[in-house]
Amino acid sequence: MTEVVDLAYYSARAREYERIYSKPERQVELQGLRDVIPPCFSDLAVLEVACGTGYWTQYIANFASAICAVDLSADTLAIARAKNLNSDRVRFLIADAMALPIDLGIFESSFCGFCWSHVPRTAIFDFLGPLHLHLAPGAKVVLLDNLYVEGSSTPISRQSDEGDTYQLRQLSDGSNYEVLKNFPTEQELRIQLGAHARRVKYTSLQYYWYMEYEVAA
Repeated sequence: MTEVVDLAYYSARAREYERIYSKPERQVELQGLRDVIPPCFSDLAVLEVACGTGYWTQYIANFASAICAVDLSADTLAIARAKNLNSDRVRFLIADAMALPIDLGIFESSFCGFCWSHVPRTAIFDFLGPLHLHLAPGAKVVLLDNLYVEGSSTPISRQSDEGDTYQLRQLSDGSNYEVLKNFPTEQELRIQLGAHARRVKYTSLQYYWYMEYEVAA
């Protein structure tokens, strides 16, 4: 049975979530990303959106002054909390990236790892709005996500009328899910960010892209 992806998928996938970081062909780039991205947040208070199992949280925590990492799945957050990061500087909260709590606070920076690709194209502004409400003008934002690479990426199963692309994914228990997974170009990203961002810098690797920008006043 194939199911439309929702919270159930991420909860079911929680214990195998980090296997994606074990692909042999991606190891060199991942090491480079672990070297480059966490220092971007040196001495900054970070809002991490859709933190999942805390894979990137654990590296950013070595540099940030504080991290508030949110995710909608209690199952993935349980794994993140089990990493036993310094509770004086790292807190995990259940929250929807599209409807962040009003009292969450204001942050100096934000990290969104492998989240942008799961937002429908027509909902990008619904994602950016709540995020930027919790970021100070000039705050640093880093987006990290996948490039589509034939033979390494899960094949695209279909494309919607709105331009969103989907993949069919099978978990280790044999269950199948249809997952929204977009692969935007640099031009698309710049258009989507539009007046929300300034000093935009885009970097394209073989398997990943990342983008840094400052929140416009």
